Amino acid sequence: MSKNLEPGTTIPDFMLPDENGDLHRLSDLQGDNALVLHLSRGEHCPRERMHHRELLRFHELCSVAFTELVTIMPNNQHDVFRLKISTGARWTFLSDAELEVQRHFEINEYTDTHHEYAGVPHTLILAPGLVIDKVYVGYWFWGRPSNDQLWADLGDLHRRIKPDFDPTTREARAEWDASRQVTALAG
Repeated sequence: MSKNLEPGTTIPDFMLPDENGDLHRLSDLQGDNALVLHLSRGEHCPRERMHHRELLRFHELCSVAFTELVTIMPNNQHDVFRLKISTGARWTFLSDAELEVQRHFEINEYTDTHHEYAGVPHTLILAPGLVIDKVYVGYWFWGRPSNDQLWADLGDLHRRIKPDFDPTTREARAEWDASRQVTALAG
């Protein structure tokens, strides 16, 4: 049974290599933005390729939506590169060949008798600070979030974390005016 995947939980700041061997901390990749973190089954899975092809359009939206996208795979760097290049993805893919992430969340896919490293796919919506907001379990393909579901989830998250999500509110305007006064006094 999976663990450490409850909404409100802060996940560890894993440091893993990308397909080129460059190390990345999740917190550095996230910055102050929301993060969609996909924990992959593995390069061998055709459902992974299909899901990542669907995420291509979603990733285009991330660049203007204060949102980051990262995939962690239970594979070596070569296999991570193979999935990334075969789908045309341009976001960060990380290699968890030592299965550190899989062990932490206890998401080994015990039903896959051909691939010991396979993980049960999960997609996590993370608020700033690596805090879990929502979890999708993608063992079955239809358990994975569609781009429309991600849009709705991220809209809901941003409503809660961005005080100026609706800049027409009195509070948002007061905060804007106050920040401009501070800037004027400093200048």
